[in-house]
Amino acid sequence: MNDSMPALYIGHGAPPLLDDPVWSGQLSAWARDLPRPKAILIVSAHWESAPVSLSASHAPLVYDFGGFAPKYYEMTYETPDATLLAQRVAAMMPTGEPVHQHASRGLDHGAWVPLKIMFPAGDIPVLQMSLPTDDPHRLMKLGERLRPLRDEGVLIIGSGFLTHGLPFLTDWSIDAAVPGWSQDFDLWAAEAMARGDVDTLAGYKAKAPGMPYAHPTVEHYTPLFVTLGAATTPDQPGIQVIDGYWMGLSKRSLQVA
Repeated sequence: MNDSMPALYIGHGAPPLLDDPVWSGQLSAWARDLPRPKAILIVSAHWESAPVSLSASHAPLVYDFGGFAPKYYEMTYETPDATLLAQRVAAMMPTGEPVHQHASRGLDHGAWVPLKIMFPAGDIPVLQMSLPTDDPHRLMKLGERLRPLRDEGVLIIGSGFLTHGLPFLTDWSIDAAVPGWSQDFDLWAAEAMARGDVDTLAGYKAKAPGMPYAHPTVEHYTPLFVTLGAATTPDQPGIQVIDGYWMGLSKRSLQVA
């Protein structure tokens, strides 16, 4: 029997996700179906930094967004100290690849917005890791190094958005019509995930329809490869727990064993 935690790739949404009963309900239900994590390691699209960097415990949240209601800038998400997990992660990295222990950086909205919905009590240690590259194969290797954490009760999450063409959106309502480029990329990725076709997913720049509109920059897609690398067998299909669209963008999310 395999008692290890799964690994997840989730769409994290903007702060208004916190007020969306449909998607927040889906995330809450998903979290309730998971084994309770001893700790959470999350890689967010909103922290691109090399070498690998780790967040600080008890640092203030990062409000890395603009134009939203004032209440979102007053929100907090206090979690227990994650120093032991940070030390464990640092020890897992190869010799010659230093890890930067950030002294003051807290969780950004790619981490705290979905976690506030999924684990609202804030009673699980959370460590955020930076996204050190956009190379899918290097990110797979990073996920592979992190894989043993799953057997130690750590939930590994890649947090992004399966389509993220913000410059090309014209309707910012939650139930906006889905642009063709968003739907085309989403369905292409769904089929590849259903086959466990990691090579196709990694070759998205050349193979995926809807590019580059779906991802004019790629940091919301590439956390997927940390998740896939952390899978026991990356080329086995995972479970696509959430699908559909939000502001016309794909909220498709994946769980791998």
